[in-house]
Amino acid sequence: MDEGSVVELDIYLGIIFRTTVIYLVIWFLFRMMGKREVGELSVLDLVVSIMIGDIAVLSFEDLEKPFIRQTIPMFVLAFLQITLAFASLKSVKLRNFMDGKPQIIINQGKIDEKAMRKQRYNFDDLLTQLREQGIIDINEVQFAILETSGKLSVIKKSDKEGSESQVPFPLIVDGEIQEKNLDKIGKNHFWLLDQLKEHGETKVKEISICGYIDGQIYIDKNETKK
Repeated sequence: MDEGSVVELDIYLGIIFRTTVIYLVIWFLFRMMGKREVGELSVLDLVVSIMIGDIAVLSFEDLEKPFIRQTIPMFVLAFLQITLAFASLKSVKLRNFMDGKPQIIINQGKIDEKAMRKQRYNFDDLLTQLREQGIIDINEVQFAILETSGKLSVIKKSDKEGSESQVPFPLIVDGEIQEKNLDKIGKNHFWLLDQLKEHGETKVKEISICGYIDGQIYIDKNETKK
């Protein structure tokens, strides 16, 4: 085997080695970052995923550079994503800043054009996502909520004459009272505290979720804060 063939073989072996290592590194990093469906990726998840993919491609373009230097940025990105993910679990404000908030697009059967403009969401997008859920007539919709992932959640009107479907309103999320949702149901801070006392709860910070639907509230406590 001549020298040229040896060099070419070394290049191929180097590519195979890097491909295998990069595959294992990306698999490990995405396992560390947590499981999410592609449609549920946040903006931060998507940015990190794209950047890691680009860095992986660059590692094959220059086989002369030390391989470890080309993988370090991947670990840095994964570390930043995991750190921000844990921080957002502790802070509703940070989570809203990073991922945004769900937006009600159709409220009580009426389209909220102002909310659509705010989300840069047009009628073609709305009609397309409604059709994907088997809805042709907007009059069938009681509520349509644009989730932070871009998915449209739809609550249909009840089939029973004179009755309406109810959408749950989160009144407490991660120990923080959602004042805007209290306003939507015509209640206030003091009413909520009275409702919590009736259910034997006195500490708002210990509640993961408190929701309101059809005139009733439901409570799920955060067991880790006991």
